[in-house]
Amino acid sequence: MVLFNLGGPDGPEAVEPFLFNLFNDRAIIRVPQPFRWLIAKIISRRRAPIAKEIYAQMGGRSPILPLTEAQARALEGELENRAFPVSSEPIPVEVRAFPAMRYWKPFASDTAREIKAWAPDEIVLLPLYPQFSTTTTESSFRDWDRAAKAAGLHTRAKTICCYPLDPDFVAAHVALLRDAIGAFSTRDEFRILFSAHGLPKSVITGGDPYQTQIEATCAAVMAGVGGGPFDWRTCFQSRVGPMEWIGPATDKEIEAAGKEGKSLIVVPIAFVSEHSETLVELDLEYGELAKHAGVPRYLRVAALGTHPDFIRGLARLVMEARESSSMICPEEAAGRHCGTDVR
Repeated sequence: MVLFNLGGPDGPEAVEPFLFNLFNDRAIIRVPQPFRWLIAKIISRRRAPIAKEIYAQMGGRSPILPLTEAQARALEGELENRAFPVSSEPIPVEVRAFPAMRYWKPFASDTAREIKAWAPDEIVLLPLYPQFSTTTTESSFRDWDRAAKAAGLHTRAKTICCYPLDPDFVAAHVALLRDAIGAFSTRDEFRILFSAHGLPKSVITGGDPYQTQIEATCAAVMAGVGGGPFDWRTCFQSRVGPMEWIGPATDKEIEAAGKEGKSLIVVPIAFVSEHSETLVELDLEYGELAKHAGVPRYLRVAALGTHPDFIRGLARLVMEARESSSMICPEEAAGRHCGTDVR
C-alpha cells in the first residue's frame, strides 16, 4: 500500500522548501511555468518566517510523518489478521505500507524506488484524504504516476479514490464525537463545528467535489450520533491569499458562538492526522480566539489517527481494491464523479 499525505517539514531549514513545493504545484497555483515558479518563490520566502514560528510550537517540525508511519504499521497488522489468518498451513504473504508525501520527504520518487526494490506482486494506492479534491488526491495520484514511471516500477496499481461515507470512517468519528458530547450535561450548552481545510471558491465552481463530500461526511456522522437534533455546522479553516474562499469560515463561527454564549465542540473532519492545522491553528490560535470571543468551553476532538474503526475501514477498502479492475470510487456508486479520469 502507498499511503498518500501532504507531508510537513522535518526541521526549521525545511520550512521554506516545503512551502515552495506546495505553491509550485499546478494544482495549487494554477498558472503556467515559469510564472508559477516565481510566485512560489515569492510566497514561500514571505511565509517562511511565520511558518517557522508555527512549527516551533510543535518542536520545530511537523508530526505528520511519524503519525502516518504509525497508521502504516496499524494497517499492516489489520490486513495480516484480516486477509491472511493464522492456520495450520499459513500463506507466505507479506504486507507493507509505505508513506508517500506530496511536498516533503519521503517524496513519491523516494517511495517508488523503495517499493521497486521490495518488488511487490500487488500495489494499492490509498490516499489519507477521505474526501477527494483535485488539490490533494488528484495531485498525489499524478505525482505518483510520474514517480513510478521514473523508477521503472511497472507493477499495476489498484487505486482507492475516496471514502467520505465509508461506514468505519464515519463510525470512528461518531465514537470520538460521542465522547466529547458526554462532557456536557445538556445539548443546549454547545454547538458542534465540523472544521475542514478550505479551498478557493474557484476550485469548487470548477467542479471539485471536495465541499460536497465534506458536507456529506458531516451529515453521516451526525446521523450516526443520533439522539435527536443537535446544533451543528460545517465550516472551513486555513484561508490564505486575497481570493474568495469557501465558507463559512471557522474563525467567524467561533466568534458567532461567543456572541451567543455557546460552548463549542470542534471536529477536524478532513484531517486524519494531527499537524499544524489541528495542533496550532485549531488548538492554540482558535482556542485563544474562542476565549476572547466569550466561548464558555472549547473542546477539540482528536484526529482519527490509528483509531481501530478507521484502520479497520482502510483495511477493508484495500481488500476491496485488490478485487477491483483498477479503481474503487464509493462516490461513483452514488452517482457522483470524483475525478477518476485522472488515472
